[in-house]
Amino acid sequence: MSHRLRRPPLWVGFLLLGGAVAVACLLASGTLHDALLAVVSCSCAVAIAVGVRVHRPVQPRAWWAMAAGMGCWGVGDASYVLVYDVLGSQAYPAPPDVAYLLAYPLLGLSLLGLARKARPGRDVEGVIDATILAVGAGLLSWVFLLAPALRVLSEDPLGGAVSAAYPVADVFVLAMLVRLTSAAGARSPSFAMLCAAAVSMLVADGSYQAAYAASGYAGNAFDPAWLVAYLLWGASALHPSMRRLSDPAPGDTRRDLGGGRLLLLAGASLLAPATLTLQLLLQQHPASWAVAITSAVLFLLVVARMWTLLRRLRVQAEQLSALARTDPLTGLLNRRSADAVLQRTWTRCAQDGLGLVVVLLDLDHFKAYNDTHGHPAGDQLLVGAARGWGEVLAGTGAHLARWGGEEFLVVLSGVDPSTVDALLERMRAVVPDGRTFSAGAAAWNPRTGADGDPAAVVAAADEALYAAKAGGRDRTCWAPQAPGPQLAPPVSAALAVPAVPAVPAAPVRRSAEPAPRS
Repeated sequence: MSHRLRRPPLWVGFLLLGGAVAVACLLASGTLHDALLAVVSCSCAVAIAVGVRVHRPVQPRAWWAMAAGMGCWGVGDASYVLVYDVLGSQAYPAPPDVAYLLAYPLLGLSLLGLARKARPGRDVEGVIDATILAVGAGLLSWVFLLAPALRVLSEDPLGGAVSAAYPVADVFVLAMLVRLTSAAGARSPSFAMLCAAAVSMLVADGSYQAAYAASGYAGNAFDPAWLVAYLLWGASALHPSMRRLSDPAPGDTRRDLGGGRLLLLAGASLLAPATLTLQLLLQQHPASWAVAITSAVLFLLVVARMWTLLRRLRVQAEQLSALARTDPLTGLLNRRSADAVLQRTWTRCAQDGLGLVVVLLDLDHFKAYNDTHGHPAGDQLLVGAARGWGEVLAGTGAHLARWGGEEFLVVLSGVDPSTVDALLERMRAVVPDGRTFSAGAAAWNPRTGADGDPAAVVAAADEALYAAKAGGRDRTCWAPQAPGPQLAPPVSAALAVPAVPAVPAAPVRRSAEPAPRS
């Protein structure tokens, strides 16, 4: 029985075939070595283009820019074979340098495009993180790469300028890579290979430039890192997960200072004293001004990063506080917040001698409405009623809260019962879909000398609400007040409410409801 061999995925096939060519490249020498290196780099550009065509990512322009950048690198490697191996030229700079230098901005812009797609709008935290890394790496480039290149500008202006452009371009790509890692939401295989490719390229570039600046070394010792970069860059585009690489990050989780990012930023901040220490160990003249300026800039950037972190924590704390205080559906105060508001209002009324009115509202036949029209319609009824009531009560100093289910609580101070009745009639007019509500109201006045607590007033309003529902609904009933020199509150409906102490020592509770409350 024959078994058909499964065809490997595109990215695996590319790694296997490209890896074989890369091994042959490392085993070869001279022109063959350089030619095989050019084959691998050119195949990387082709692989990225194929990946874009096959997988159709969300941000194709960034990937096409990446393909163009790697294409420039392939052109640089191919022209290197022609100029230095075939024609035997020893000139520097040469045409390959033009192609190489064009590759950096294209690669950096492709990384930036992916980052901006993953986190559209302003990403202050990501920009600061990228700048911290870029400033720290820039100091190293200045001391060990740029400064030696600039010293030969007077003798060879063009060669010195090109030599200085390479480390600057590397710093730019590094900054864009950090920008991407701080924004990308999907930590996919494609993302991992792309980051590994960029890091491998930057390590190879920096090592080669440092060796050339120190001793004029121009050998092939760093080619393995470039080959790894080419292969991983192509495989990252051929992997199916490249479609999700620029997916938005979930919430603000990528902006948090995780352990890895905090360690990376701390290391970047320590590059200034580390550079000074390394120069002293190498018995070089320390770049004091460069280190001082870099240290100051890094300090300001770290302060700015901490400020953004504290600001975000403050915003999140305010959001959590708001969530703890409000009802998620209607946006009104929730039961816990209503209790606190009632207690504060009670205390203020007791101190200032103001009257306190508590009203409990219950949407009539809400359960039947919910069952008939569905829960989404029921939610919309609650939201619409809360919005309309809030508009009616605006400017009155009243507090409106969702007490539970279809019940709402209104707390007013310094108003007479007739004003409350007028407000309730206006509130009836704005209930959506022609629905009605029953209301139970209770008043307390500290000038009567009555004792009690807020829970007693709420319990009295609850008894009045029960009486309003039992009497036919769509009406307001007032609980009788304790005896004293005061005006008796009106009864909005014809129903008389059984005498209930306005301020008993504890809230009135019924072990069983005599009639349904829905």
